[in-house]
Amino acid sequence: MKQIPNLFTLLNLVFGCLAIVYILQNGITISGDAEGATWIDIPEKIWLASLFIGIAAVVDFLDGFVARLFHATSGMGKQLDSLADVVSFGVAPGMIIYQFLRLSLAKENNALDISVIWMLPAFIVPCAAAWRLARFNLDTSQSYSFKGMPVPAVGIFVASLPLIYWNVNDAWVQELLLNKWFLYALSVLLSWLMVSRLPLMALKFKDYSLQNNLPKYILALVAIAAVVFLKWLAPPVIVLAYVLLSLLFKNKIA
Repeated sequence: MKQIPNLFTLLNLVFGCLAIVYILQNGITISGDAEGATWIDIPEKIWLASLFIGIAAVVDFLDGFVARLFHATSGMGKQLDSLADVVSFGVAPGMIIYQFLRLSLAKENNALDISVIWMLPAFIVPCAAAWRLARFNLDTSQSYSFKGMPVPAVGIFVASLPLIYWNVNDAWVQELLLNKWFLYALSVLLSWLMVSRLPLMALKFKDYSLQNNLPKYILALVAIAAVVFLKWLAPPVIVLAYVLLSLLFKNKIA
């Protein structure tokens, strides 16, 4: 029974590996016409990578739940969980950003001469994730609040980008996701949020009173409204609301 939570953790790792497989074997095609217009097709395989990262997040939640259910928490389980999270919510999202950068740079006139160095900033994300998780393992004070953005939250946010590109037909959205400067800024911002010591709320409940959980209930309402009205654009709004509410109610989340 004591190893059941660790099996869930390894399943998280497996789904992270599957996500990376589909990110790398994506069949992305780039085409254009004589006038210089360019079309980029991101087919279903990257959509599957996003799905696997999402499943890994569900399993990541379940392993903690199962560990508490069977009273099987352990130091090894904590270390194993972080190792799995680095892959599923650090490396896999970093590869998604890498592919978007590759597509962005492929649109430029000198695409064949562009060095791979311009795509390396994507790997800031997995490096920051590893740093964040290592620090988290050494800090025993992060039970009902976090210092810095939780790595799974960043992973889910980045995993939503292919889904947004796939399903939102607004030209400005697709152009933004294929803008290298936006992708660089996004990588730096998400990485900084992970390694920062900003007080951010953990979605755990000591009780269910409105007074002690007001920011969490507001976040739930914002998330529902965002999903209903913004659909695929909801994840960035929810993450932004999460950060702002955490800072606004920082005295209530400790």
